[in-house]
Amino acid sequence: VLASMVAAAAGASAFGAFSSRAAAAAGSAVSPSTLGFEEISNAITKAHRVSPGYSARPLIAWGDPLFEGDAEYDGSLLDAEQQARRFGYNNDYIAFMPLPRGSDSADHGLLCVNHEYTSAWLMWPGGPRGTELTPAQARVDMAAHGHSVIEIRRHGDGWSVVRSSRYTRRIMPTTPMRVSGPAAGNDRMRTHADPTGRSVLGTVNNCAGGTTPWGTVLMAEENFHAYFAGDASSTSHARAHARYGVGDTEFDWTGIDDRFDVEKHPNEAFRFGWIVEYDPYDPESVPVKRTALGRFKHEGSTTVVDKSGRLVVYMGDDQQFEYVYRFVSEDLVSDDPRANRDLLDRGTLSVARFDDEGGVRWMPLVFGRGPLTEENGFGDQGDVLIETRRAADLLGATPMDRPEDVEPNPVTGKVYAMLTNNTKRSLADLDPANPRAANRAGHIIEIIPPGAERGDGADADHLSTTARWEMFLLAGDPADEASGAVYHPDVSRDGWLLNPDNCCFDQKGRLWIATDQGGHQARTGVADGIRVTDTEGSGRALTKMFFACPVGAEMCGPCLTPDNRTMFVAVQHPGESPGSTYDHPATRWPADVTSSHPPRPAIVAITKDDGGIVGD
Repeated sequence: VLASMVAAAAGASAFGAFSSRAAAAAGSAVSPSTLGFEEISNAITKAHRVSPGYSARPLIAWGDPLFEGDAEYDGSLLDAEQQARRFGYNNDYIAFMPLPRGSDSADHGLLCVNHEYTSAWLMWPGGPRGTELTPAQARVDMAAHGHSVIEIRRHGDGWSVVRSSRYTRRIMPTTPMRVSGPAAGNDRMRTHADPTGRSVLGTVNNCAGGTTPWGTVLMAEENFHAYFAGDASSTSHARAHARYGVGDTEFDWTGIDDRFDVEKHPNEAFRFGWIVEYDPYDPESVPVKRTALGRFKHEGSTTVVDKSGRLVVYMGDDQQFEYVYRFVSEDLVSDDPRANRDLLDRGTLSVARFDDEGGVRWMPLVFGRGPLTEENGFGDQGDVLIETRRAADLLGATPMDRPEDVEPNPVTGKVYAMLTNNTKRSLADLDPANPRAANRAGHIIEIIPPGAERGDGADADHLSTTARWEMFLLAGDPADEASGAVYHPDVSRDGWLLNPDNCCFDQKGRLWIATDQGGHQARTGVADGIRVTDTEGSGRALTKMFFACPVGAEMCGPCLTPDNRTMFVAVQHPGESPGSTYDHPATRWPADVTSSHPPRPAIVAITKDDGGIVGD
């Protein structure tokens, strides 16, 4: 299979290192993996499952109260005011922020969680879709979006939520925010409600994210286009809106807030699709949309401090044939958090070109350079960033197979891009970095900055305009030769994966991969969940199944505490399966089968029963 894939990709150099490392370990009587847990089956069940010797306990679910005195979840009593005081829907990105600030505490902290979207037909009887909601339901739906900050404590072998904590906060589509950076004040950022173009209400479709060294959280705005109703092609911004799919409505809130009517307010959509920064330690802080990081369907925004002292942010644009991006700050990161307050407003955004010989070139998206000029419709840097996608098109960036999380390994300095799938890629579209037509399974690419070849993150030059890339793995069933899947030769029948999405790294630099099949579980018969692998050594790309989601759910937000003794995961849209409804759901998780509750997205805390390191 490996040889055939290399030939098909016409890029043997990209696989050379992988094949030589994997072959050295093949057939060994002792597992080459450093992972010590017992692998579980990849079968789909109604409940979650985790490796033997571990406990996986739901911590908080949609509708659970965040404040003392509020009743426990009861969907029939939920209204918008109550939802604003409760945990939101479809939890995605998770950040554990230690308490006190600046400490390395692993027993006490803040859990900061994105709420990407809602599955309305599982929230109310009758199965309404997002475009069929009553005004009352639409207000609940809106309040269930956004972000939650909760305080948590470890006690014995478990975790609990501190209700009515002074840090408790909900950030929603109605939360006042500031706009900063080069696009702030741009003509297309101005509306009747905000003639300055420097303030906006709220954030939507918050998928993955990141944190900064100074203790703030970055929320990514992903599929913002789905919240704008009306005919975008009839507006003066038809071309710009079409490049982002604005008007392809899935959530119609125009009955309760007409700023989401693109015909009445054609500029409002330009105020979404950004990275939002906020301070979880200050519940009064105003979130800020950092426009210097570009406008696209952000999956995440993970950071690393380069050896030069500058901050580098890696990002993916989560759509088929979109791009991988990198932002480099102009200023150095200071030890004083206050000095970093506006660090993300100044710097250079670049887009990646992956060449056929295994090279990466980071191309700056800077007004006045190359084709990014007035002749091509850009009046200033704000225009370039508002239309980041078109600017990247003009530079000739490499269209990828749905770039989602793009994360630097803190141990080695190498960067891993999760490429979820691309069913629209044809034989004519193939290139070595995207080597399969109708790519249902996805793949993972490893970007190697200069200096990272030795596997020491301190030597990695994340500011270099060039890097190398290798294919880390090609997902799919390795038993099916037609799939073209490539892993370590010893991967088991349960360890292979489909559709890599989010990820994180542990203290040993091992890669924890969350998967999302997007509703195809019934076809594949394989559960989404967490697979884990070494990134270096003889166990490289030997993925093992650690945690399985309940039926219909995707896996999101893997996050480890600083001591690596707890992993938090986000189980998103359980029961979102063909034929599943509020009244007859495919599962009632996290409740048991005797409950009358619908399935509810929830955060799960995973610990080793002996109190040891997760994964060992």
